[in-house]
Amino acid sequence: MKKTAEFVSLGHPDKTADYISSYILDRMIEQDASVRYAVEVMVKDNTVVLGGEVAGKIDLSNLHEYVLQALTEIGYTREYAQVWQNCALEPDKIKTVNLIGQQSPEISQGVEQNGWGDQGVFVGYACQGEGLINRELFLARKLNDELYALAKDDKRLGLDIKTQITLDDEGNIETAIAAVPMLEEVDLTHFIIKTLSEKPKNIIVNGTGRYTCHSAIADCGITGRKLAVDFYSTACPVGGGSPWTKDGSKADVTLNLYARKLAVKNLQDDDECLVYLSSCIGRSCLPSAVVKHIKRGKITTSDLVIDKTPIELIKELGLNKPIFAQLCRNSFVKSIID
Repeated sequence: MKKTAEFVSLGHPDKTADYISSYILDRMIEQDASVRYAVEVMVKDNTVVLGGEVAGKIDLSNLHEYVLQALTEIGYTREYAQVWQNCALEPDKIKTVNLIGQQSPEISQGVEQNGWGDQGVFVGYACQGEGLINRELFLARKLNDELYALAKDDKRLGLDIKTQITLDDEGNIETAIAAVPMLEEVDLTHFIIKTLSEKPKNIIVNGTGRYTCHSAIADCGITGRKLAVDFYSTACPVGGGSPWTKDGSKADVTLNLYARKLAVKNLQDDDECLVYLSSCIGRSCLPSAVVKHIKRGKITTSDLVIDKTPIELIKELGLNKPIFAQLCRNSFVKSIID
């Protein structure tokens, strides 16, 4: 069976939105390690809309500066805008709209009692191979990372990059696809072959031809729209919500990360291992924790015993520290094994 996975760079508008939210959360944690944060971001043209709820001893007066700093880290600088001339985000034109309110007191009450801030089901996955993830996703990510690094050095290339890898029945690369903005035609064939250490049967660069307009100028970016990219593509179900827009108490990042950690720990010599966790708002216990092993097509399942509280898991995973932007940069899945 053919397998396909895609990956996108931080320059993609959806991931730009994810990164802005993660960056702001880090600044909030620096002010108050126990901050409660759930902020979605939409980026269209040069307007950034922030909407959600925050609670804690924090100052929200620097939100615009945080947005600009996040964009600079991605690579959307003043110098970049001058090169691309109205074809990408421009820091000097950014307008920030703040629609952030206070967290619901009912939710806050449950969290203060060391309960989870939301309910949900979360899935962790691991398999044999590089990165302990499915090979098509590993390669799509590897190619994307290298093209993104190249674009930061070669100003003829834009930062809004998408890659896609299809493997044939034997696990060989059948098709490699890359979408990269270009100010002039750049032949990336050799670069792609070198990066993948294999010559794909088909290489497609910019299927509609060379283009320049990109980022939120060409598209609308919204947090949480790249969950298949953030997690495991089609190798397993996507559990929970976006890991980039909430603090650790909400479970979306904490239990997804912990499920991945448990999947890696329990992989052993299995072909694949999946861990399913669930949470209940206001309660610290997990309603369910199940591990599933898939070996040569045979499936076995068993219950896990987890007696750790939200505070204990948040501390164990370091989510009480400003590491969310780093997680977003490095990829949720990759961060667990690095």
